[in-house]
Amino acid sequence: MESGTLQPLADRLRAQMAQVVFGQDEIITQILACLLSRGHALLQGVPGLAKTLLAKALARAVGGSFRRIQFTPDLMPSDVTGVSILKQPEGVFVFRPGPIFCHVLLADEINRTPPKTQSALLQAMEERFVTIDGEDRTLPAPFFVMATQNPIEYEGTYPLPEAQLDRFLMKIIIGYPDEAHELDILRQGINLHSKVASLATATTVEELMAAAAIVDRVTVEEALLRYVLSLVRRTRETPQVLLGGSPRAALALLSTAKAVAAMEGRSYLVPDDVKLVAPPVLRHRLILRPEAELEGLSADRLITQLLSGVPVPR
Repeated sequence: MESGTLQPLADRLRAQMAQVVFGQDEIITQILACLLSRGHALLQGVPGLAKTLLAKALARAVGGSFRRIQFTPDLMPSDVTGVSILKQPEGVFVFRPGPIFCHVLLADEINRTPPKTQSALLQAMEERFVTIDGEDRTLPAPFFVMATQNPIEYEGTYPLPEAQLDRFLMKIIIGYPDEAHELDILRQGINLHSKVASLATATTVEELMAAAAIVDRVTVEEALLRYVLSLVRRTRETPQVLLGGSPRAALALLSTAKAVAAMEGRSYLVPDDVKLVAPPVLRHRLILRPEAELEGLSADRLITQLLSGVPVPR
């Protein structure tokens, strides 16, 4: 892997994932930027938009293990993290790892499980280990969570509070594919899920860890640091916003923009990198005032206004 650029690696990953996930090139780029920034992604979209397929394809492309947890109201924290069981006849406790011990975890409909179970997952996402019976057990590296939530059905759900939403580096909105790509899906039919197993592995776990280190070395000029800061501070100063982005939001914006720069073959940041990742990084961190929402303002529309209003460094 050429020092300072991830373009060949990113192109290989995109090419493999695009074989089964049609018409979602921008989504794939955002997912890869999130992964290379050592973060986690919250996916929002109605059922049937290939969120599971996307996670499986990613795990296959990076050569990592994949697990899926269907979050339900009766799911317990131990169902996620694992449990110690008594082994007979030796009479000793043996740890049985939960599905969280993998490289790519799909947390399906995370808002359908109670806060106690949500917290078990979110703590593991932040700390990269779980504590069972007083013993810390490290999760595999890299460890990447793709959590989903349905934007339509809210009955019987436990919405994530703002402090927990902030733990996700990105909130990615998945929409319907265009007509041409949806026709490609119909041509493939039910073969798409079986085709995932035949995808070539585009990298190794070790190479992926080295790639994350390359992202860290992307050069950022002082003017671009101020640009990132201005965008985030403007979210706090806008009258329509009740809660704006925190310093963590600024760090998230910077790290994901650096990942995009590296994937585009550059060792330096440009303003377009920041603009590309601003919506998925900021949309779940902003709380609009009720009167602004009644007037039809959304977080995405506000971010677009901010991007056009903050001076771009030359």
